Amino acid sequence: MAQYFTLHPDNPQARLIKQACAILHAGGVAAIPTDSSYALVCHLDDKAAAERLRRIRQVDAKHHLTLLCSDLSELGTYAVVDNRQFRLLRAATPGPYTFILEATREVPRRLSHPSRKTIGVRVPAHAVTHALLTELAQPLLATTLILPGEIEPLNEAAEIRARLEKQLDLVIDAGPCPLQPTSVIDLSGPVPEVLRHGRGDVSALGLPV
Repeated sequence: MAQYFTLHPDNPQARLIKQACAILHAGGVAAIPTDSSYALVCHLDDKAAAERLRRIRQVDAKHHLTLLCSDLSELGTYAVVDNRQFRLLRAATPGPYTFILEATREVPRRLSHPSRKTIGVRVPAHAVTHALLTELAQPLLATTLILPGEIEPLNEAAEIRARLEKQLDLVIDAGPCPLQPTSVIDLSGPVPEVLRHGRGDVSALGLPV
């Protein structure tokens, strides 16, 4: 049964943040709020938790999971970033954008795309997410909380608990999120390519709408 924590969206309680991180360290899968929508997350280095996360979403190894990073410095540890890419990342982070980049050796091979060796990375602009990442001192592995057969992410923590309480270890309620996933931008090729138009305004980054 999933534990249920109610956190302040702007000033999350440190005690509950520590408890949430302990659950993640112990192999838990959690639903957390972000600046785009609720996400399913687990510890980066926990293979069993990552497999559970994929089963809940019913996605295979070709589906890009995302690393939620606390800042650009941490992002650069897990993704190869050149000067051109860095300028775009700096303009877009923190914010509701996911970037596809070449994975570094710090990323477990099982998490990168099996044929392209790429990984999705982002720096969310949400106080609860940032507090979790700061306490963990490493990225979280994440995917948008869209259930199989549905097209929109779940947005209410109480509904998430009701529908997934037997599959999750933790649900964090910090109020509803924007009901829109991130914009996804592929930076692994010679020209940036928008793969999904979401909450992040790609035109603000000089990319075609």
